[in-house]
Amino acid sequence: MRICQLDDLTDPGALRFSIGEGDWPLRAFLVQKAGSIRAYVNRCPHAGHPLDLIPGRFMTADGQAIVCSSHAALFTPLEGRCFDGPCPGQRLQGIPVEVRDGAVWLSASFDPASYQP
Repeated sequence: MRICQLDDLTDPGALRFSIGEGDWPLRAFLVQKAGSIRAYVNRCPHAGHPLDLIPGRFMTADGQAIVCSSHAALFTPLEGRCFDGPCPGQRLQGIPVEVRDGAVWLSASFDPASYQP
């Protein structure tokens, strides 16, 4: 599945997307930092709700960290590890992606059964 064109993602920056349809698609987001791209499930490991209570806002103003807009937990963009806030050391759940042909795609190794809504 193609998620977006590479040009749709700023650096640093983030972009939300969904996998699947119906009432419970897997809500996720891409992050680009220093030319590297990662994808994560849009769920705070501390509280279980979406990180972007302000829709589409995943990054701090300076683009240096992923932020949970509810409790201000900060996560490293490329590892998804919490380094400040209520869940230090916990991680965002990663989703395998790859870049090819100028676009970001779900990796062939993606197994939707391993992700809980």
